[in-house]
Amino acid sequence: MTRLSVNLNKIALIRNSRGSNLPDLFQVAQDCERFGAQGITVHPRPDERHCKFSDLQPLKNSITSELNIEGYPDDHFMAQVIKVKPHQCTLVPDDPKQITSDHGWDTLKHADLLKERIAELKNNDIRVSIFIDPDRELIEGAAKAGADRIEFYTGPYAKEYPKNPEHAIHEIRETCIYAIAAGLGINAGHDLNLANLEYLKNNLARLDEVSIGHALICDALYYGLENTIRLYLNKLQ
Repeated sequence: MTRLSVNLNKIALIRNSRGSNLPDLFQVAQDCERFGAQGITVHPRPDERHCKFSDLQPLKNSITSELNIEGYPDDHFMAQVIKVKPHQCTLVPDDPKQITSDHGWDTLKHADLLKERIAELKNNDIRVSIFIDPDRELIEGAAKAGADRIEFYTGPYAKEYPKNPEHAIHEIRETCIYAIAAGLGINAGHDLNLANLEYLKNNLARLDEVSIGHALICDALYYGLENTIRLYLNKLQ
């Protein structure tokens, strides 16, 4: 079964907007687990507009499932992640000014940086995933850099899916097979929702984990958090 990791950045954003602890990020993380989620994801950005770096250790302490920390591997991010030692770290090539992630790594151009950072994380027993576009050369670069997994950037898939599902999935499906042959685990994330998730799962040879935040939290406004998580889990079975 594909694991569901719930991204709690939007919960943290709501909390930060009032300067209080409402909603309680750590209680929501525990509730997500109780409702069936198999992991929690956060993406602390340099301006801390979502999850704060000070949230990381209390968050890990409050959950029993896997913690996945996403972010750009600058020195500060690396120091904080190594201090907390999450189960997985997903390296994302975000510019500090980006509203959200919108592309994967150029693993050829940034090969030296990625090799160095991946080795650092793996030496601390942290599984490493690389946020990436469905391109064979880039996936090969991720494998050569030492990544354990790739996370397919599924934004273009989600945009194309309503018009032509078969066309939308084609590149991810083909490069997924190539990535598996290269010994990489397969994660996916960005703009996945109740409409397009099941099709993605059913058309990939392997899918270890999806990380979903924005759409899931939006759905929870209508269906409630518990019902929403169960709806997403049903799509992954």
